[in-house]
Amino acid sequence: MSEAAIAPRLGLRTKIAYGLGSVAQGVGGVALSTTTITYYLVRVVGLPFALVGTVIMVSLVIDAVLDPAIGRWSDTFRSRWGRRHPFMYFSAVPIALATIFLWRRPEGLPTEAMAAYVLAMLIVLRLAGGLYQIPSDALAPELAPDYHERTTLLAWRWFFFLFGLVVLTVLLNGVFLRRDASHPLGQNDPAGYASFGIAAAGVAFVSMIVSAAATQRYIPLLKQAPERSQSTAQSTREILRILSNPSLLAVMGCGLIGGIASGIQMSLMGFMSYYFWRLTPQVVAIITIVAAPAGLLGVVAAPILSRLLDKKMTMITVFLLSIFSGVVPVALRLLGLLPPNGSPLIPVILAIDLFVTAVLAVIGFVIISSMIADVAEDAAVKTGVRAEGLLFAANGLVPKITAGIGGMVGTMILAFVHFPAGAAQGAVDVVDPAVMRNLALVSTPAGAVLNLIAVGVLMFYRIDRGAHEANLEALRLAAGDATPPILPPPADGSTFGEAGAFTPPL
Repeated sequence: MSEAAIAPRLGLRTKIAYGLGSVAQGVGGVALSTTTITYYLVRVVGLPFALVGTVIMVSLVIDAVLDPAIGRWSDTFRSRWGRRHPFMYFSAVPIALATIFLWRRPEGLPTEAMAAYVLAMLIVLRLAGGLYQIPSDALAPELAPDYHERTTLLAWRWFFFLFGLVVLTVLLNGVFLRRDASHPLGQNDPAGYASFGIAAAGVAFVSMIVSAAATQRYIPLLKQAPERSQSTAQSTREILRILSNPSLLAVMGCGLIGGIASGIQMSLMGFMSYYFWRLTPQVVAIITIVAAPAGLLGVVAAPILSRLLDKKMTMITVFLLSIFSGVVPVALRLLGLLPPNGSPLIPVILAIDLFVTAVLAVIGFVIISSMIADVAEDAAVKTGVRAEGLLFAANGLVPKITAGIGGMVGTMILAFVHFPAGAAQGAVDVVDPAVMRNLALVSTPAGAVLNLIAVGVLMFYRIDRGAHEANLEALRLAAGDATPPILPPPADGSTFGEAGAFTPPL
């Protein structure tokens, strides 16, 4: 397809269908989050802190090393189904199976064997997840080349990510980890986690297949990889040229520092919920439900703020506000300015804070994704190569590594404050309040300082609307005036208008 071809005009149905695929990423956000996996491995499986941190770190490093290779493979892959869709279809079954077996622990394994089993499942799940997510993300720049329309498209993607995250979090805490006679503490029930794995696998599989099938009709409008023969040295030099884009490095630098802060917070969230705030899994589920509308508000607000402030300033503003919202409740508790735990006001305060934080997070994720999409054309102008898959993989590489570092640092903090290891199955599971106070005093300031540094790094991003439109014009001129092929109308009644423009059905 010529660079001069006009991309499809996207209707609401198309944006929803594309976004629906990120429900699977939301499922992974629960199943693979350091919050869930750290708590499960420490309190339910009973693995030592250091071993848990190492397992998570190793799986993330392997994932991060392989992701750029997946992105590059996706960019250069040639088939009658295009560059992206074969990967999206192929990954669905491995993701579902690995999700099931991750949360269905084998009985009777010694500590080292159990750690090896968990590590194998994590590697398979993260690798298969990359085979889906990277090609799926890479569709966005081609589906929506317009500077602002791609923000709206990606807003729907992040909405469905949060939707999947919220639904699976509610199911995990409110349904699968319910208390019973055998497990007065539902959050420590191995059978509940196993049932959760089956449900999570089913939801992820359906969302991936539906999204891939719904966007398959756009394959004739997407760019095919050119036939090229490159040596390893030539390919390596080309990759380095693409990844040395200054604006990409700014976003990656922000992720490098912010990812460590996020990893620390996420790895400690379960411990803070259950032992600092003394919440039950059911209350956590209710708080999560209350925060659920934040996703929709973030979807609406992100494109509006992007138009008003431009993308970089929107991202910096949202980042600073989110740092403040994340620190306030813990700081007020440490200062003795909140009601005691057990008060009905505590869940209300935490729900409000989570709602605000979630709105800001969705806006931030949408804008960052749109900024990476803008890098795709900037890199293409500078290198002459379309490399959306490699760029999205690179953007995800540093946060994955640093999330692992943050998770390991989180477990080190737990050991430093002498948090007790092992699962408690009695009616009461109490941790010394002094231990929890020390945990908050160490982890909260560390996260805030790291996030402030990350905001400073983002200042070096250089692409605005004018620069993006100049890049699009340069690509059109470089492509010449080739006439795009005449395409048959899709079977659903949609039509392709002039120059390949897609017109959705009424």
